[in-house]
Amino acid sequence: MSVSFSTIRPGLRLADQVASALEAEIRSGGLAAGQKLPTEQALVQQFGVSRTVVREAVQRLKSRGLVDSRQGSGVYVLAAGCEPLSFDPTEAASREAVLQIIELRRALEAEVAELAAQRRTPAQARAIRVALQAIADAVASGGDGAVEDVRFHRAIGEAAGNPFLIRTLDYLAQFLQGVTRVTRANEARHREFAEQVKQEHEAVVQAIEAGDAPAARHAAAQHMNNAMLRLQHADASFWRQDGARLAAALVPTTMPA
Repeated sequence: MSVSFSTIRPGLRLADQVASALEAEIRSGGLAAGQKLPTEQALVQQFGVSRTVVREAVQRLKSRGLVDSRQGSGVYVLAAGCEPLSFDPTEAASREAVLQIIELRRALEAEVAELAAQRRTPAQARAIRVALQAIADAVASGGDGAVEDVRFHRAIGEAAGNPFLIRTLDYLAQFLQGVTRVTRANEARHREFAEQVKQEHEAVVQAIEAGDAPAARHAAAQHMNNAMLRLQHADASFWRQDGARLAAALVPTTMPA
């Protein structure tokens, strides 16, 4: 079976794009287990990149257990195992990606807040309150509070008492911190936005402290809804400047499995 690839677009890490395209072909069955990859020269021509880029992309596939080299013969496809949770770097560095990750957060954070209200211990409730204060302290000191914001939501996750949710949040933290920097940069441009966020966080915390699970779910979901609205209504200059710069940094140089 022969496969062909389109020339990739500039602007994002070329090796990431080549590796993603090859991995997609392997996982879809376009490149079957035992099949030889197209030659390095063929991939160079099809993708329109250098040999160095192709070699780096193939090395990434090897590290993911998707291909293997046979000395003197070439690179062959291995049977693809369970696909790890990851995000295509070509799709995760844009305004749309920021909004989509907030949609994901809305689903997770609402459930986490509800469980936290049901299960939190007095010590965990105090930890959530301390984490909330840390955001205000960071902003008062001239920071953006993004790291503290992620830690605040992590504290709520701890109180939810579900290790699978916690591990999911930990994995997403690499993206959540970047998204939070985007949202907080936008909110910092408008005094009323910053005040809204404080009130929304307070509503979540109060509901958790009161053990009011439905109110906690509603407050967390509403917080994410409002975050999306604030970004959707951001003026064009924000996305030409801070928003675009921060969104472009959402994906780390190396993607963990």
